[in-house]
Amino acid sequence: MQPMTSDAVIAEVRTRTRRGRVGSCPFCHRELPLTFHHLIPKKLHRRTRFRKQFSREELNRGIDICRQCHDGIHDRYDEMTLYRDFDEPSKLAADPALARYFEWVARQKVR
Repeated sequence: MQPMTSDAVIAEVRTRTRRGRVGSCPFCHRELPLTFHHLIPKKLHRRTRFRKQFSREELNRGIDICRQCHDGIHDRYDEMTLYRDFDEPSKLAADPALARYFEWVARQKVR
């Protein structure tokens, strides 16, 4: 397993168009069903400030990651912190707390 660096994460940032994709998680590198992680958290989409500031396509930008990594991201940071500090996949991978968590997830069995 290669060490986690911001260069190691090459995640396809895309607009949400399909569901139920199976593939390799860009953070833990396990092959399993993926979920869609919005780079601007969905909870903030209903706020007028965000609706005026961003287009629908910008609000729906995100990456496909596994459920365990997705839950770990949201367990560690609230929505405003995710919006403000983690608006790119490379920033998520570069965070030391998340990098340790992703390394731990990589050693877990696929459920």
